[in-house]
Amino acid sequence: MEAMIAYSGRTFARPRYYANAHERDEVEIAPVLMPVLDGRAAGTGIDREGFQLVSHRSAVRDFRDREEVARVHMREIEELVQAETGADHVHVGAPGLLRFSERSGLAGSLNNSMPARFAHIDISAVTAARFAQAGAGGRPFARCAHYNVWRALSPAPQDVPLALCDARSLTADDLIAADAVFDEPGKPEWSFEGLVVAHNAAHRWHAFLDLNADEAILFKTHDSDPARAIHVPHVAFDLPGCPADAPPRVSIEMRATAWWWR
Repeated sequence: MEAMIAYSGRTFARPRYYANAHERDEVEIAPVLMPVLDGRAAGTGIDREGFQLVSHRSAVRDFRDREEVARVHMREIEELVQAETGADHVHVGAPGLLRFSERSGLAGSLNNSMPARFAHIDISAVTAARFAQAGAGGRPFARCAHYNVWRALSPAPQDVPLALCDARSLTADDLIAADAVFDEPGKPEWSFEGLVVAHNAAHRWHAFLDLNADEAILFKTHDSDPARAIHVPHVAFDLPGCPADAPPRVSIEMRATAWWWR
């Protein structure tokens, strides 16, 4: 399959993008038609490519109920990440982000609820180290890794799936430091350093299509161990040939931090 991957150009020396007010973004969008491999057939691994498909049945009945997600799903994700990675301790600090494809009419109806439409990595090494130290509370650790667990809540086919780039195909020159700004209504703006991604023909993109309710994508946003996949560019893309009557994509992503103590 080939699909349009929205890369970043280099017009802005320091790109800036917002969780909600995308009209304020300072990112040059540079789409490129790229091969997208079948992630299921590839048999990817979390420490090799930086992502993998996991089987996971949740006890959550309504993912739009943030209280239920906080009560049930946060612990489920901690247990899932710990089981998949062997970490000594895993922490999920928030009940996740619901995202909606534009066809749903709900994109932007909640805080940070639009699909991520340009290739990016959530956190830079600087941000990852800061979050790792803060979360460890002064306890020394041998390794810390940050993960995202992405689950489709709408039935297959998902009209706007997630593409993930093999960490081994990435070079340092492909990454552009950027400011990720969080502008939730009624709260002060705050930001941290993330990364946007410039085109490289060597990038190897994958997608897990037709996800069901008992599947999720586990991928890395940073790992302090350079011997493993460190981080994974990812982006929402329009599924080529998707039927016009396919249900609009609804998804939830949960972010987890894992530590291996000394």
